[in-house]
Amino acid sequence: MGTTASDQVNGVDVQQLMDTIEAVKKQPELARFRFRAATEWQGGGAARTRIQGFHGVGQEDTSRAEPFVLTGDEPAVLLGDNTAPNAVETLLHALSSCIAVGMAYNAAARGIELRGLELTAEGELDLHGFLGLDPETRAGYSSVQLDYRVATDASPAAIDELCEHVQRTSPVLDMLRNSVTVDVRRRG
Repeated sequence: MGTTASDQVNGVDVQQLMDTIEAVKKQPELARFRFRAATEWQGGGAARTRIQGFHGVGQEDTSRAEPFVLTGDEPAVLLGDNTAPNAVETLLHALSSCIAVGMAYNAAARGIELRGLELTAEGELDLHGFLGLDPETRAGYSSVQLDYRVATDASPAAIDELCEHVQRTSPVLDMLRNSVTVDVRRRG
């Protein structure tokens, strides 16, 4: 049986969302996912990343016939060709995208219809860390500001609670706020 527009809130199949939650409650191992990305330096400040398969719901996913290709570069002032966003800009996209999806899905689960959702993200970064000029200065963002505007008939209190919930459950926000083990190792 296919999904009809009436089965959806914010473009989300609410029944499928609830079925997924129940399946994970019954079989917690289904919640384990392993995502992968393969990046190749293109010269100068440019890199190309291919993202295709992943492991999730207990099996390898092969639904993507072609890989997604993301490119990165640096602005001219940072010695790049300015052909794509740089990595720290892409991180802002990842955060904003994750929060947007979290807001839409969690709103749908609560029966809150969104007519629109806009997010803007801005990060502060000091090149002294990246350039190795000051060991006391972080190489990455020292702060990130994320603002959102939502169009909905839901009450401001309901939207505030929704946003607080999304902040607790967003994978990208969690990775930014909490330390993540990252092993960098040479192969071959």
